[in-house]
Amino acid sequence: MTVDKPTGTIPAMTRRPPPSRSGKSAVGRPQGGRSASGRRDAGRLRIIGGDYRRRLLPVLDSPGLRPTPDRVRETLFNWLTADLPGARVLDLFAGTGALGLEALSRGARQASFVERDPRVARQLEENLATLDATQRGRVITADAATFLAGPPTPCSLVFLDPPFRQGLAEPCCEALEAGWLTDEALIYLECEAERQPLVPATWRLHREVRAGDSHGRLYRRDASSQHDAC
Repeated sequence: MTVDKPTGTIPAMTRRPPPSRSGKSAVGRPQGGRSASGRRDAGRLRIIGGDYRRRLLPVLDSPGLRPTPDRVRETLFNWLTADLPGARVLDLFAGTGALGLEALSRGARQASFVERDPRVARQLEENLATLDATQRGRVITADAATFLAGPPTPCSLVFLDPPFRQGLAEPCCEALEAGWLTDEALIYLECEAERQPLVPATWRLHREVRAGDSHGRLYRRDASSQHDAC
């Protein structure tokens, strides 16, 4: 696959422990307090750019839940600057919703957040309301595989950060090809660093970044290429 630029490297952070139900790890979890609803928070999510820049949002105290680190998000969204205005976004395994919320802040037209933990999903809904973004963001409480088996809506940007070492990446990649992607969609896939994911033949590697034991890859779909499954 072609790569526009060499692999970026971010200094290693605390290693990611075994995945939780939410698909996010407990890296760098700050001390928590309680939210306005009385639930204990693990900390705060900071929006780092766009209309909601510097807004702080509560993160629920759920085992393994954490926002994508600021340094990774900053790198990723620098890559996405030209593609965000008007984008339709799908944030699978949403967790805190850090990636989808950042996309909305930077001009995405709409974002769908898929999160199977009802408590985490409710907190994400509250955060959308806090940002007055409920008209552009919707939360779906469902398993990612079940959601992708439903009627597709083509998206121009997908964030895919499944729990590590559970074999979820390839099936989700394959399912996305069943009508969930526009012809030139961008897909950000985060996997364990030692893994080389198998992706559809229509996906071309555009950028990649390493952070600790994770490896993020940004692909651009080329619908003119021969179609193939993961």
